[in-house]
Amino acid sequence: MSIGIGLIGAGIMGAEHVRIARTELSGAHLAMVADPDMERAKTASAGARVTADPIALVYDRSVDAIVIASPDGTHLDLIKAALAAEKPVLCEKPLATTSEEALEIVRLERRLGRRLVQTGYMRRFDPSYRAMKGALESGELGDVRILHCSHRNASAPSWFVGAMPVTNSLVHEIDACRWLLSDELIAVSAIPTRSSDPTLFAFETAGGVVISVEVFMNATYCYHVHAEAAVQTAPYRWRTQRLNASASTAANVRPIPRTGYRASSTPIASRTRNGLTRSRKEISPREHRPPGMALSPPLSRSRCSSHSRHGNASRSSCRTDDPSIAQSFG
Repeated sequence: MSIGIGLIGAGIMGAEHVRIARTELSGAHLAMVADPDMERAKTASAGARVTADPIALVYDRSVDAIVIASPDGTHLDLIKAALAAEKPVLCEKPLATTSEEALEIVRLERRLGRRLVQTGYMRRFDPSYRAMKGALESGELGDVRILHCSHRNASAPSWFVGAMPVTNSLVHEIDACRWLLSDELIAVSAIPTRSSDPTLFAFETAGGVVISVEVFMNATYCYHVHAEAAVQTAPYRWRTQRLNASASTAANVRPIPRTGYRASSTPIASRTRNGLTRSRKEISPREHRPPGMALSPPLSRSRCSSHSRHGNASRSSCRTDDPSIAQSFG
C-alpha cells in the first residue's frame, strides 16, 4: 500500500521533500501540495494535486501523512490540525515559535495515545552520526570530555535575521549533541564576533561534557557540518572521533547521497502505514478545524534550508556499512 503524502510549503525545503518523496522514499507517493503561490505549488508538485488551502490538504482523503515546510509561525496551527485529523506529521524545525507552544503540541499528542509528530532533525538518521553515537555509547573509546561542532552555510537570505540562526540552524547541533551524548544541556554562553556572524556557542551538559558550536551563516565556500569528540580512554591518553558532512561545492570533499534527509522521512511513513488500519473516511475541515483556526492561515516564502552531504575522513579505524563513510581516530 502506497502512503499518500501531503506537503505544506513549496519553498526550498519543500522542494527537497518533494524530491525525496518522488525518488528515494519507498512505499509512498506525493498526493498533494499546498502553497499560497499556486504557480510555485504546481512547479513543486510535478503533477500532484495542488491547493492554496493547507487545511484542505490536511483533511483530504488522499493524504495519509503530512510534511510541513511552511514558515515557522504557521507550524503550531498546522500541527494541531494534523493531530485533530489523527494524521502523522513531519514538521521542519522549529516545531513551534515558543517552548509553551511546543509543550502544547506534546500534550495534544499524548492525549491521542499515539506518536504522530516528528521534527526534521535529520542528523539522528545520518549513517555517520549514527556510527559515531554507537562508538561513543559502546564505551570502548572511554569518556567524552569535549565535543566540537560547526554549522556553516554558504550564505543566508536577507530575511534570515533575528533569532533565526539559533531557531533554524543551531537547533540542529543542540539536538544532535543531546542525542550523541544521551545527556542534557544545563548551561550555555554565546560569544559573537564583531559582525555577529560567525557566533560561537559554549554548552555544558549535566554529565560534565563541554561543547563548542560554531554557527557561520555566510561562510561563502559551501554548506559544511562537522563534529569531533575528544575522548579520554585512560589517564593522559586521548583520542578523537571525527565525522564530516559537506556540500559538493567544497573542492576537497567527495560527496555521497544525502542519506540523512531520506532516512528522516522513513519513520513518518512507517507510523502512517501502521496506523492505516482505520478506515479512510471523508472528514470535513470546517467541522474538525481547531478552535480559532482560520481556513487559510497566512503563508509566505518557506525559509532557506541547505542540503547536506557527507565527506570522508583521511584515516579510518571505525567504518559504517557504507564504505564511503569513515570515522578517524587521531
